[in-house]
Amino acid sequence: MSEFTIPGLSDKDSREIADLLQRQLSTYNDLHLTLKHVHWNVVGPNFIGVHEMIDPQVELVRGFADDVAERIAALGVSPQGTPGAIIKDRVWDDYSVGRDTVQAHLAALDLVYNGVISDTRKAIERLDDLDLVSQDLLIEHAGQMEKFQWFVRAHLESAGGTLANEGEQTEKGAAAAAR
Repeated sequence: MSEFTIPGLSDKDSREIADLLQRQLSTYNDLHLTLKHVHWNVVGPNFIGVHEMIDPQVELVRGFADDVAERIAALGVSPQGTPGAIIKDRVWDDYSVGRDTVQAHLAALDLVYNGVISDTRKAIERLDDLDLVSQDLLIEHAGQMEKFQWFVRAHLESAGGTLANEGEQTEKGAAAAAR
């Protein structure tokens, strides 16, 4: 911890907020790399639409990482944006789908967003007791990610409202179900 934090926050609370935000930073750094992987490896019908749909999300998530890193720094802590930090903070598996169809990648990406959004909502809940400014930041991020997941799911949803990857628990299983 440095010699300062945000006025009105204790050093203990600042440390907990910074730790929580550090995990979020690692999540965002991993997510933007995963999105670029999908962008580079998606093939088949609707390729160009999905290829172009993903890049703005990559930029948005990179911006989320920057927002969170700057908030960590404002708390008086050094944000860690290295590959090692991603690995240290990671509680999820590496994205498991290589070159594959639009439907396969979107089905797998839907599961990625399930995890990221769930974890973000847990952080939002914890921040309710610690820091409403940091909470507001993550609320904005969650809303944008939920919107993008809706875009993804629109490609996977049948007219009857079921998802092609319904009930799948793994990215590879989701991809196979959607092909």
